[in-house]
Amino acid sequence: MGRTVLAHLTRYAEAIIPMLREAVPGVEFVACEADGSHERQGDVLVTLLDDRAKLDPEMFERALTPEVRWVHVLGAGVDRFPLQVVGDRTLTCSRGAAAPAIAEFVLAAMLAFEKQIPDVWITEPPEYWGAAGLGGLRGRTLGLVGLGAIGNEVARRALAFNTRVVAFRRTGAPSEIEGVEVVGSLEELLARSDHVVIAAPATAATRHLFDAAAFAAMKPGAHLVNIARGELIDQQALIAALDDGRVARATLDVTDPEPLPAGHPLYAHPRVRVSPHISWSSVDTITRTIEIFISNLARYDIGEPLEGLVDVDAGY
Repeated sequence: MGRTVLAHLTRYAEAIIPMLREAVPGVEFVACEADGSHERQGDVLVTLLDDRAKLDPEMFERALTPEVRWVHVLGAGVDRFPLQVVGDRTLTCSRGAAAPAIAEFVLAAMLAFEKQIPDVWITEPPEYWGAAGLGGLRGRTLGLVGLGAIGNEVARRALAFNTRVVAFRRTGAPSEIEGVEVVGSLEELLARSDHVVIAAPATAATRHLFDAAAFAAMKPGAHLVNIARGELIDQQALIAALDDGRVARATLDVTDPEPLPAGHPLYAHPRVRVSPHISWSSVDTITRTIEIFISNLARYDIGEPLEGLVDVDAGY
């Protein structure tokens, strides 16, 4: 392609830049320094965000020289990107790359809750053999908060288990997946759902979407799964709902902050399962993430519309 792409990947550069160079041999990828500075010019910037991005917008202002017209985020969430520095540039992301892996993680969490895994494993003869009170997904209701790429992948898998699927989305538009019912309010979804999966973006409008009022509206004994962002949950309100039994379990792959500090009550709570933001992980997620950027790079060179466009005003 004969172009230069600026790669603002900070601590990920050594792992990802060789993958980019191998995927597109005709493109020169120039690593930006940790502070965002770089010696070469290019009109494309590819980045993988960490917590410093939001804390230090000047870092990106140094990377976003006037020549840069398009920025691509190697990931789905852009809540850590300082959107105020985008200006009139195009911003895209690798939306959907991790959705299959995350959906599998969600179904694993739901099954673990219903089948009481790992509690059913034994290391000595039990009091009763061949007797248990396990649940299942057939006939249960799954409530999806957010119906983007991740929500759709979760829905497809849940429907295969004969699970009823309801969803609440900002637009209220019907689902493109047959069998998914879009409801009119979060309260309706929470009242009906045995499993609630948070798959919505983190924006100013969704911060603490799950507050004390939301937990009060939940079906008693529900299972909450968060694979979106920790900021969507008021964690003190969650702990109160766990303590009174309204929420039977919370499976949290994301928290606020990340990581949780040592000694945080969510670590030790008997109804909580915390994982270190790894639901995205699979053998092909990184490859899929990079492929979306490479495909967009080809589109950019021939003037075709880019995929994964981010609405800067909406925040996702």
